[in-house]
Amino acid sequence: MLENKANPTFSKSTGLPRKRFYRARAHSNPLSDSHFPIPISPHHVDYSLHYPQFFPSSDQVHSTKKVEFADIGCGFGGLLISLSTLFPESLMIGMELRDKVTEYVKERISALRVANPGQYQNISVVRTNSMKYIPNYFEKGQLSKMFFLFPDPHFKEKNHRRRVISLHLLDEYAYVLGVGGIIYTITDVEELGDWMKACLESHPMFEALTVEELEADPVVKLLSSATEEGQKVARNGGQTFQAVYRRIQPSS
Repeated sequence: MLENKANPTFSKSTGLPRKRFYRARAHSNPLSDSHFPIPISPHHVDYSLHYPQFFPSSDQVHSTKKVEFADIGCGFGGLLISLSTLFPESLMIGMELRDKVTEYVKERISALRVANPGQYQNISVVRTNSMKYIPNYFEKGQLSKMFFLFPDPHFKEKNHRRRVISLHLLDEYAYVLGVGGIIYTITDVEELGDWMKACLESHPMFEALTVEELEADPVVKLLSSATEEGQKVARNGGQTFQAVYRRIQPSS
């Protein structure tokens, strides 16, 4: 049992970690190098460390079961937790650069697994720089969903190269997304919303979902409500800007 009444970092009532002990800077510089292990290739990711119920031993890391969803810059893990019970058979991973935030998500998932036996076994988190190392984690066409929720807007023009959505990076995302896979983006910064939509609109391997498809997709409803940032925007009566696009096979 993770709850420890002598440990102030965990809530006595819920057994979950308290965010205030894992606070970090709101954003990190994605162009700087950090010291954390990087797998040489997707085949070197030991999934038994992330999903022990699905991979009881490291000998099974090359099973046909693969991660399907990636939450890029997952923050405190709210979206992963909401998606976990919605898609219980789909493996999902959050990718977060900030070390304290990553540690919080790990502890949160562990506590939820203890409190809810059999649940939340399909989600995990890894500390990494997704702008640099996406191909180290995922094979070609492996993913069916990628999420970019309330990313750092990097307002200054000289810092636009740090934005997690760009034409260059969309090439990499298109590589790891299977045909039909979906990229979900949302922000409360209109200029960034226009930027992300323009990048996706101009890329030959993505097309926008129709209004009907958006309304029928249960995931879309979570974009503005599942994360801490989205909840804060809602409390403040802020506006959000979404861009949801499908990976397509470009015409030859």
